[in-house]
Amino acid sequence: MRVQCILCDAVYELDDTSLEAKRLRNKPLQTYMCPTCHERITAKTKRRRGHAPEHKRAPGQSH
Repeated sequence: MRVQCILCDAVYELDDTSLEAKRLRNKPLQTYMCPTCHERITAKTKRRRGHAPEHKRAPGQSH
């Protein structure tokens, strides 16, 4: 099965019997992201979540 990455537009060949190919066939609105783009987005998301400020209020403070 030929698929195209939604971010970099690279074309990849998936095994027709793979679970990922089956999911893409059965749910055509799902998109494919190549492993390189997936790792890049995952790393940025983890870094962003790791540095997210916490919104805790001190005891006794109201809105």
